[in-house]
Amino acid sequence: MYVEKIREVLDEMGKVVVGQDKLLNRLLIGLFTGGHILLEGVPGLAKTLTINVMAKVLHLEFKRIQFTPDLLPADLIGTMIYKPKIGDYEVKKGPIFSNLILADEVNRSPAKVQSALLEAMQEKQVTIGDETFLLDRPFVVLATQNPVEQEGTYPLPEAQIDRFMMKVYVDYLDKMKELEVMRRMSDINYEYKIRPILNKEEIFAIRDEVNKVNISDTLERYIIELVFATRRPLDYGLRDEARYIQFGASPRATIYLNRAAKALAYLEGRDYVLPEDIKELAPDIMNHRILLNYEAEADGVRTMTIIDSILRKVAIG
Repeated sequence: MYVEKIREVLDEMGKVVVGQDKLLNRLLIGLFTGGHILLEGVPGLAKTLTINVMAKVLHLEFKRIQFTPDLLPADLIGTMIYKPKIGDYEVKKGPIFSNLILADEVNRSPAKVQSALLEAMQEKQVTIGDETFLLDRPFVVLATQNPVEQEGTYPLPEAQIDRFMMKVYVDYLDKMKELEVMRRMSDINYEYKIRPILNKEEIFAIRDEVNKVNISDTLERYIIELVFATRRPLDYGLRDEARYIQFGASPRATIYLNRAAKALAYLEGRDYVLPEDIKELAPDIMNHRILLNYEAEADGVRTMTIIDSILRKVAIG
């Protein structure tokens, strides 16, 4: 197992990134299971820095794409350029051809651009002109949304947002962590040097090991029960919650809960999944897959509240 090397990765990233342990954990889970991550948090919480540092530690190519209202699909995937010298067109690949993609403020661009990104996420390939190009592996998209500014945005449709394995909320640091960040970054001459720990071959070897982590029949059925409770809450005694749920979680929730639980167990040095792994990951995997109605909005009911109720009431086994 590569558990020691993964600890080295976290230690190396900790030299630069302060207090974002959950974010680092979820990014590694996404990388080791081939899942894409949607990050939501106010600006200035080191989301870009974290992903950039992770790319260096893992020896992967990283590209940051700032999504704006005037962005075109060709700016993302590439286009055909006419070359007078050769009298023919030549393919110019876009920034999507990388290992780690940071799609910054993905809801700032219109539907065509979002569709181009989401197609690449799903198919792992891009078509430019008459040619189809496979994207490099591993390929993971980390998209961010700013929850504060909603004016002039194009919210991702439910069917498209479902393609993200997890939606992770990035919150403010506590006082001591922020004090550490302030002291470190107030040095104008501060520079960080990152040592690569893992390479692509080792990442794929880790994926193979994660795939072999054991999950019992009981826990597999528990995952199914959790997801079905979002679709048929009345069957699980969730009468109050049933008033607010318009649509429950899709089948992708069951698949991703299984994969992510295995990865979390692996990161903690186990070759078997515990119920606590599933409970810890359920909010991140289901919060963007449960669609609430207008009554929930009027009553101030949040998706996380619904998920907490489901986790309390649905029994294991």
